[in-house]
Amino acid sequence: MEPDQTIRSLAMLRMAVGTSAWATPRLAGKAFGLDAEGNPQSPYLARLFGIRDIALGVGTLSTTGEARRQWLTLGVVCDAADAAAGVLAGRGGYLPKPATVMVTGVALVAAGLGLAALANSEA
Repeated sequence: MEPDQTIRSLAMLRMAVGTSAWATPRLAGKAFGLDAEGNPQSPYLARLFGIRDIALGVGTLSTTGEARRQWLTLGVVCDAADAAAGVLAGRGGYLPKPATVMVTGVALVAAGLGLAALANSEA
């Protein structure tokens, strides 16, 4: 995949996941194996996550050069923090194992895509 296509794909994926989390937070939570019905605060938290991913996607797509590299770097940092949060939630016992694997795995894949985009970008 061409570097620009990798960046566009990552940004579009972020915006799709973010939009889903914002518009249908309970459904998005269920897709990640979370108990949205058992936690009445989960839609609020999903929307926080959602708007962050939308902003990261828009920022990446609307910039070039060093500004784009900064957006990509911020995305990798967020994804790494999400993966760490998944591990901590699993270890803490407040996420079941399937949900822990899902949220952590998705975050690690996104971080990997972001690192690949950074490595292949021409700034």
